[in-house]
Amino acid sequence: MISVAVGDGVEEAYEEAKRRGFEIVHPLTTEPWGLRRFLVRAPDGNVINIVSHKND
Repeated sequence: MISVAVGDGVEEAYEEAKRRGFEIVHPLTTEPWGLRRFLVRAPDGNVINIVSHKND
């Protein structure tokens, strides 16, 4: 798995991934420690962690 930090654009990235029909492995979630993220499966099968840190 790889992680990609998108700053304040995590909601937009989530909507774009859904619009394109990518498999959402884990929905957009705010973790108790402040991390906001979702997991998506890339066309090659790899899972990508799309993340926004609290301080981004």
